[in-house]
Amino acid sequence: MTLTLDVVGLVVTDMAATLAFYRRLGLDIPAEADSAPHAEIALAGGLRLTFDTVDVMTSFDPEFTLTPGGASLAFLADSPQGVDDTYQELMAAGYHGHLPPWDAFWGQRYAVVHDPDGHTVDLFAALPG
Repeated sequence: MTLTLDVVGLVVTDMAATLAFYRRLGLDIPAEADSAPHAEIALAGGLRLTFDTVDVMTSFDPEFTLTPGGASLAFLADSPQGVDDTYQELMAAGYHGHLPPWDAFWGQRYAVVHDPDGHTVDLFAALPG
């Protein structure tokens, strides 16, 4: 049997706030998803990203508890300056910056932010060279 990664799922406490964050990162998420208990979008390469509210999770698992930062996503920018610009835009919008942009030893411009529920979101681009 061969398995293929098909879905990356995040559990969120505030659907609208979370989707606003991911829209700022360039994801095309319809506005009507803001009030839904479940949202799903198709990503490049066939992968899907889903968002479910805590209420949805506890509806079938009464013992469910949200663990902040329980998932990590990484977004590729088109340039090192794109990492810096996106990080600054997110900070100006009031989001939490975890690690400001730096030139990582592995050859990438890198930064780390948190979405409204504490999920780690990496921003990166290849350094020239």
